[in-house]
Amino acid sequence: MSGVRISPPVQKLKRVMKKIINYIKDSYNELVHKVSWPSRSELTNSAVIVMIASIVMSVVVWGIDSAFEGILKNVFYGL
Repeated sequence: MSGVRISPPVQKLKRVMKKIINYIKDSYNELVHKVSWPSRSELTNSAVIVMIASIVMSVVVWGIDSAFEGILKNVFYGL
């Protein structure tokens, strides 16, 4: 046998680094070739829908909160 042997910890580190590099390469390939990115108009439409839904939900929560506040004031303080 000739040459220098690599110690087991270094061999393990090389295997781990190879796995990490393969993971990064696979992730990049998937993002570039397999993911379908939305167009600008689709993204804008989705953002508008989310904003409208958020406003509607906040108004509903505010209404329920106001109703419970009124009920509790009547229960604890009377009319």
